Amino acid sequence: MIKFLDLKKINKPFEAEYQSKFRSFLDAGWYILGNEVKLFEQNFADYCGVKHCIGVGNGLDALVLILKGYIALGKLKKEDEVIVPANTYIATILAIIQADLVPVMVEPNLQNYNIDTELIRSKITTKTKAILPVHLYGQLCEMQSILRLAKEYNLLVIEDAAQAHGASSEGQKAGSFGHAAGFSFYPGKNLGALGDAGAITTNDDALAQVLFSIRNYGSEVKYKNDRIGVNSRLDELQAAFLNVKLPSLERDNETRRSLAKRYISEIQNDKIFLPFWNLSSNHVFHLFVVRTKDRNHLAAYLKENRIETMIHYPIAPHKQNAFDLWNSLSYPITDKIHEEILSIPLNCSLSELEVQKIITTLNQY
Repeated sequence: MIKFLDLKKINKPFEAEYQSKFRSFLDAGWYILGNEVKLFEQNFADYCGVKHCIGVGNGLDALVLILKGYIALGKLKKEDEVIVPANTYIATILAIIQADLVPVMVEPNLQNYNIDTELIRSKITTKTKAILPVHLYGQLCEMQSILRLAKEYNLLVIEDAAQAHGASSEGQKAGSFGHAAGFSFYPGKNLGALGDAGAITTNDDALAQVLFSIRNYGSEVKYKNDRIGVNSRLDELQAAFLNVKLPSLERDNETRRSLAKRYISEIQNDKIFLPFWNLSSNHVFHLFVVRTKDRNHLAAYLKENRIETMIHYPIAPHKQNAFDLWNSLSYPITDKIHEEILSIPLNCSLSELEVQKIITTLNQY
């Protein structure tokens, strides 16, 4: 069986360094917000090309805390509207709701599955205060268009970069375009920890100061709490593991792009719609997502041929039971995507034989 993602195989090359880091971690005797967290925050800020990185517990917390940070600074208030793609993982929507803000969903572009920038303006009202674009599957949104619109209406731009570590446009990386960005280091990400982990990137000095406090019970000085905070700190050990993996991220992203080029050029089947990509560095292929009219049939066919697949994501946010008030809303492009997409294996652990089998099998479908 060709696994969709073999995390054991992906992490094997780093095992010796992980063990060394773990021994150093034990010897240091400092387990929370220690030197490894500080080092990773500096390393990841430098990598993304921003002034600040704030390590947090996970990607959802990253987005929630950005929004709460801007509420603390008076730039957002309860029930302000945040424009967000309808086609996204539920965490993006949950973050807005958990910050007591109102998500306003916009249909995606069927070409690249990201938010359709042509539709954003029609959703802007006097209550709109932010745009939250999602770099879905690892491909950058049309950030220049979004930034121009945000400037025109004086809106915050907060990137959901949970799947786009290292994606870039004209030398500028994901996480550096907006006022702030949230990242996830969930184990399956292009830069994955060995457990939950996340981070916020920003050039906003005031926001960074607030976030360093909010993530740690609202405290900058121990036992002195200046604001209502939470416990969402990047784990020291996970930061150590991320420091091991970060130097390999560019190489690994190039490997993913090379595999994607092969799939796009060599998979030739009229029943299968391949992802759009302009061959630039704007895509890091966290996922390689195809579309087909009968997704379940294709998935069953690949399973019979011992190729594991996944669906990202089978149920659109507005169709989730958690959001029952939205179940009757109409987002036909989003629904079409969620009914037809299938993710096929693409990662750095695949062998040449496995890649060739995936291509051949899809061509024979």
